[in-house]
Formats: sequence, structure tokens, C-alpha cells
Amino acid sequence: MKKVLLAICLATTPLLTACTTGTDPIREEQMTVAKAQREIKVGMTSAEVVEVLGSPNMVTTDDKRRETWVYDRVSSNVSKSSSGVWLLIAGAESAKASSNQRTLTIIVKFDEDNRVRDFAYRTSTF
Repeated sequence: MKKVLLAICLATTPLLTACTTGTDPIREEQMTVAKAQREIKVGMTSAEVVEVLGSPNMVTTDDKRRETWVYDRVSSNVSKSSSGVWLLIAGAESAKASSNQRTLTIIVKFDEDNRVRDFAYRTSTF
């Protein structure tokens, strides 16, 4: 009986680990509210903002030709949990899936000298 269980475990191990092995893609650092609060400061130059947040999604100007940069990020998270390995081996799968989306908008307003004069952020999860 021990040999049968060992054979099953050895045969299924590659199947169970196939999803978790391999190289991870290079991930872009996540833009977060905490990062905006910590890194963006009034008086920063536009070049410094680009170093911290990257290129904006949208650039507008007001009637005084001052720029406003808008960063919009949307992320989706899907998680799935199985009830156990033995159900997977037996051919039955009992899983629960859940998903949510998160949005983050950062608005950076510049003065006439291209320095940050104000910034705001909004976040939502649904």
C-alpha cells in the first residue's frame, strides 16, 4: 500500500508543481496610495514626478497654461482556492473563485515653473 501511495505522489508531483515553477515575469512596481503619499511632494519638478510615477495617462492644461497630469491604474485580482490535493488526485475538483477590481487615480497639478503645486488621489475597490 505504501508503494502505491508513493507511486501516486511521484506521478502527480509534476502536475501539482507545474503551475508554480518557471520564471516569473518582470513585474512593474505597483502604484499605490501609500507611494503617492510618501513620494509626491509639493515643489517637486515634473522630472522628479516622472521618476516616481512614470509617464501620465493624460496631460491637460488650464487657462494659465499650467499642466495637470492624470494617472489612472486599474487592476484585477482573481483568486481560486481548491479544497485539497486528494480531491484533485481522485478526479474531483472543488474550488471557489473570487475576483475584484481596484482603481487608483492620481492627479498632479503643476505651477508655471513645472513644479507640483497640488496633488490628489482616489481609490476604489469593487
